[in-house]
Amino acid sequence: MLSITTIIFLIIFVLVIAFKIYMKVTTGWCRSHTCLVGKTAIVTGANTGIGYDTALDFAKRGARVILACRDEGRAEEARVRIVEETGNKNIVVQLINMSSFESVRGFAKKINETEERLDILVNNAGAGGIGDKRSTDGHVLLMQINYLSAFLLTNLLIGLLKKTKGSRVVNVSSIAAKYARNFEVADVDKFPGIYSVYNYSKLCNILFTIELAKRLDGIETTTYSLHPGAVKTEIFRHAKGTSKFILNFLKNLFFKTSEEGAQTTIYCSVAKDIEKYNGAHFEDCQEVPAYITTRVPGLSKKLWDLTKDIVELKPEELLI
Repeated sequence: MLSITTIIFLIIFVLVIAFKIYMKVTTGWCRSHTCLVGKTAIVTGANTGIGYDTALDFAKRGARVILACRDEGRAEEARVRIVEETGNKNIVVQLINMSSFESVRGFAKKINETEERLDILVNNAGAGGIGDKRSTDGHVLLMQINYLSAFLLTNLLIGLLKKTKGSRVVNVSSIAAKYARNFEVADVDKFPGIYSVYNYSKLCNILFTIELAKRLDGIETTTYSLHPGAVKTEIFRHAKGTSKFILNFLKNLFFKTSEEGAQTTIYCSVAKDIEKYNGAHFEDCQEVPAYITTRVPGLSKKLWDLTKDIVELKPEELLI
């Protein structure tokens, strides 16, 4: 006769296996065969995780891929791996530090001066679990990395994107945005707590996408946000103590691989005939209803107006 402890263990084991099977079965895969030969894509945070697998997929499709990364050594290693695996030698590294507006501006300046087109911009770089730290620009560090710099970068490259027929801006967000309760635009640059600040930053990614889509109305450039799923990446590498232990435990047990996690990013970047979903949010390679936290009337515009002041967009840079 089995003991109660053994029975409980078996029940937990069965539930874990069932959940892992469910995760595998429900994971969306991009089945598009879109060729990207002759097209150019930028992926921020492309040396690891979702960003790396996104860049790898673009390279397999023949694109010129710009790996926008902070660490030159790790970025170069990623470039070499992608070239070796795909045979596509048109893979380049350009340095960008999303915690520095000066770095973002320098990166954008170089791209605008050297690239003739930009078909896909994937704002993928992100961080989590870094606590109440400030950037050298004086802003909440996590918010600047996850949102403010992506907003600035997109605006600085919008002229090149608009010039490129059918271009897309893809913003990697998270289902965490659904739990961004009590968000106030005026508090976007304040630290509300280690979990709330992450949720808020991901909500801002979606609101940014919504407002960007409105401002691009009538232009062939479109934009999408997405939740990649819970993925085995290094995003919470800065977490410490109990939080780090719990995150690592859950990550190893339940989370998607980075290849699986990259699928919705890839889908939003290359899938045909999704322009009608401009400004929409995606999960597992399909559009999903807007989170209730994003439905507040006028919220996306208020956030846009404040953000352009925070990142100090100049009059001549206001192209949309």
